[in-house]
Amino acid sequence: MAVGTGATDPVAVGAGAGARGSGRALGPGRALLVVGDVITDVVARHRGPLAAGTDTAASILTVPGGAGGNVACWAAHQGAADVRLLGRVGADSAAWHERELMARGVRPRLVVDPHLPTGTVICMVDEGAAAERTFLTDSGASLRLDVGDWSDVLLDGVARLHLSGYLLFSEPSRALVTVALRAARARGVPVSLDPASAGFLAGLGPARFLSLVDGVDVLMPSRDEACLLTGLADASDASAELSLRVPLVVTKQGCAGALVARAGKVTARVPAVPATPVDTTGAGDAFTGGFLAALLAGAGPEDAAAQGCRAGALAVAGIGGRPPATG
Repeated sequence: MAVGTGATDPVAVGAGAGARGSGRALGPGRALLVVGDVITDVVARHRGPLAAGTDTAASILTVPGGAGGNVACWAAHQGAADVRLLGRVGADSAAWHERELMARGVRPRLVVDPHLPTGTVICMVDEGAAAERTFLTDSGASLRLDVGDWSDVLLDGVARLHLSGYLLFSEPSRALVTVALRAARARGVPVSLDPASAGFLAGLGPARFLSLVDGVDVLMPSRDEACLLTGLADASDASAELSLRVPLVVTKQGCAGALVARAGKVTARVPAVPATPVDTTGAGDAFTGGFLAALLAGAGPEDAAAQGCRAGALAVAGIGGRPPATG
């Protein structure tokens, strides 16, 4: 472990020399670096509406999550050979999260916050036909990831940088996004970003969000996020509009598949893969991970979106936002 000095300096936890911050890759320009949130998910599956003021029977499971962590794990699961993750956690669960990421083929660099615990999300999943979920979110240490946790060395050997949109919802991590985008542009590393949360996005405001993501190469919103960002009711129109600002827009539509848009028009409509949902938590993250793994392998956007849809179908068939451990 590398222990920082000073009251606010963190402890960095990582798997092997590369994850401890050397940035060494398996080969030049082959790695995916994900920067984002690592969260503890408490998944409560219940059937029917919650009974206000009394008990509702549920099955409850604690699992690793967070959009950043989920995307990294699904990218590795879908074939990306060198996936790295920069995130911030609390001392309460840093070792557990590190083990869980490594078990899914990710090389973590986790900064241990000296003051806050790891973020926690309560995922309430209705066991009805749609397995729809509602989140209660305490972001904890994850939103304290800041410019002091970044080094341009992290981009050594990196072919793609992916940023979780949750980083835009606090001042420290917004500053990190600005620095990381600037560093990636200087090296010619393409950057993708997932807006992450329609609820938080509404609080930030569409205009401010779009100004913060200026320079991003790939934007991957959900249908609701695309419509919120543009003020348009139709996902196709919203995707086309966004693609006038971002070179490639891939809009996730759940059971309706995905839209690919460039230069002001939708260029592909990719069907979803049929699945019987058990828990939709992390389905969008799985899509993103599968999409990015395919791009790294040389696929075009339409084929990459098809792989994203396959990963999303796998994700909804299990509980939690991560793929199975690799062994």
